[in-house]
Amino acid sequence: MDLPLPTLLSQALVAFTIEFDNEFERRMPNWTTNHSPAAGTRQGPWLVSLAMWSNCMQFVGKDGVSIRELENLARTKTNLNGMERWGYIVFEPGLARDRLIRATPQGRQAQEVWRPLFSVIEDRWRARFGRNAIDPLRESLRAVITQIDVPLPDCLPILGYGLFSSGPGRKAPVERKEDLSSLPLSALLSKALLAFAIEFERGSDLSLAICANVVRVLDEKGARVRDLPLLAGVSKEAISVAMGVLRKRRIAVVEPEQPGSRTKVARLAPKGRAAQDAYRKRLGSIEEGWTARFRAKTIRKLSNALERLVGEPTAQESPLFRGLEPYPDGWRASVPKPVTLPHYPMVLHRGGYPDGS
Repeated sequence: MDLPLPTLLSQALVAFTIEFDNEFERRMPNWTTNHSPAAGTRQGPWLVSLAMWSNCMQFVGKDGVSIRELENLARTKTNLNGMERWGYIVFEPGLARDRLIRATPQGRQAQEVWRPLFSVIEDRWRARFGRNAIDPLRESLRAVITQIDVPLPDCLPILGYGLFSSGPGRKAPVERKEDLSSLPLSALLSKALLAFAIEFERGSDLSLAICANVVRVLDEKGARVRDLPLLAGVSKEAISVAMGVLRKRRIAVVEPEQPGSRTKVARLAPKGRAAQDAYRKRLGSIEEGWTARFRAKTIRKLSNALERLVGEPTAQESPLFRGLEPYPDGWRASVPKPVTLPHYPMVLHRGGYPDGS
């Protein structure tokens, strides 16, 4: 099954992130809404995903950082109110974006746990897939990213209004020295994927996240709404937000499966088929443009490297799923196992999880 380049990038990134998050959860005392190490206790901060290191905590040094400087360094915004509420940071008194952010003791502990994990997971991938699979992937990602003239964050941004992936913005962020060879694999995957998403969304009425995960799996016959998270590989919360956009724009409808039934079915409206066709055509057009822009050899090398990891994109066939078994006491062990990975990460404000959890 031939998958488009952004899907290959997405599934590799999501798999890396989930494996990274599972290891962070095992090593770091934490709690979640429905899961904690000991019932009724909160031994650490609320559990968040890799993105919250990449867009926030990696830049909060021992002397603190202002909100303004943090956004410039991260090249994207974070959920500062959440990070404070969840126990990672505190604000010092000050004016607006010049207020200083400092890490809490729990935040500093989380930083110490996060830092080495990128190498830990990447070493696991080299052992699992072989150095001759991971090294060409890193090389081809760097070859693409060095030709992108916009400074991009080390992670996908938290999806904004309409679930669009916002870029660095009109005002160019303060440049920071960046050695691509030292960046973790997740950052390289994120930069390439975000560059594709920005180009896709520049000429689209719908975000890549909505098209790739929801419009893609719908048709005129319909699918039960409760089945969409399983079909798309993203959380029901992410599906709910996406369906709200699609219904408002009359691209999809939600109605009872049968008269009087409580089971809801989502179907493409007449505009939906056109949106689905436009999504597929735009993917092909951008891939052709990338082949010309970044050289066919580079894109072919990148696709081949990703295909070796992704394989058939199901839990039964994809090599990526080999590292996704959660620890027995992890929160993912208490929820249904995914049967597919997202075709575009749904990074939400809820903690930055790549499947919107």
